[in-house]
Amino acid sequence: MAAAAMFLRPSARAALAGVWLSVWLFGAAAPATADPLPVFEVAPGVFVHAGRHEETDATNAGDIANCGFIVGDDAVAVIDSGGSPIVGHRLREAIRVHTDRPIRYVVNTHMHPDHILGNMAFLSDRPDFVAHGNLQAALAARGEHYRQAFDAAVGSAAAAEVRIIPPTLVVADRLELDLGGRVLDLAAWPAAHTDNDLTVLDRQTKTLWAGDLLFMERAPAIDGSVLGWLRTLDALAAVPAARVVPGHGPPSSPWPDAAGDLRRYLSRVVEGVRKVQAAHGTIQQAVETVADDEAPRWRLFESYNPRNVTAAFAELEWE
Repeated sequence: MAAAAMFLRPSARAALAGVWLSVWLFGAAAPATADPLPVFEVAPGVFVHAGRHEETDATNAGDIANCGFIVGDDAVAVIDSGGSPIVGHRLREAIRVHTDRPIRYVVNTHMHPDHILGNMAFLSDRPDFVAHGNLQAALAARGEHYRQAFDAAVGSAAAAEVRIIPPTLVVADRLELDLGGRVLDLAAWPAAHTDNDLTVLDRQTKTLWAGDLLFMERAPAIDGSVLGWLRTLDALAAVPAARVVPGHGPPSSPWPDAAGDLRRYLSRVVEGVRKVQAAHGTIQQAVETVADDEAPRWRLFESYNPRNVTAAFAELEWE
């Protein structure tokens, strides 16, 4: 793929400047003090916080996905900011425990709220918010729904603090970010988990941040294309990484072995749905039977497998 990335139009920059001004005038809703998120240094200068295997609620405040940061000689890159402003503030405090270098980039691996709602905690740093070229349109379509869902799960007071921060730097294909003595390779992928998945490879330590292209332990969610996801896993297997940071699961795991369970599950969904369709079965029959023996291997399976089978059924019936 040819290297290609672009800055947003001046109008989008102006919109974000308005958000910065609003934060300056009215405050960023930052807590007086925030306990730093616990982080693991999975490789030199690479720090990961492991989110809980739960749905967002008032107790966890959206701390349900992995997030973290990479420290270079000159600057810091945040990789996903967490599922609420408070998680973002706590992540920022964790960064300041380890370094006072400027936070130059906040990279969002995709659009889902458990990975992006912490963005506003970093507005005062004036970083570039980096994302897949499709992310802005996805947020425009779903941003208000995300706010309402967060309100319902956590409460209106917390939801009032949430701002959807648009990207200022988008990746159409590939992009390099230089943190000073440390280069990050960003890659935008075709529809898979979503239609706006972005990965980050730290060249120095060969650490791959896969976002939700990799679920471990917690049941995955198909919000793009199950066939595209399997193709993307094939392509990612060739990435020369020593370890991977999943979007959900342990802080890191050896690559590419870490993708084995996810690949098996997605393949089982595809095979099972095709079998039901070949027998002229209904979508309800598929939901009740496909991949049901995977249940013991995944947290939150009962919440996500029916949705995944439904999504796969709709995709595969048009093959």
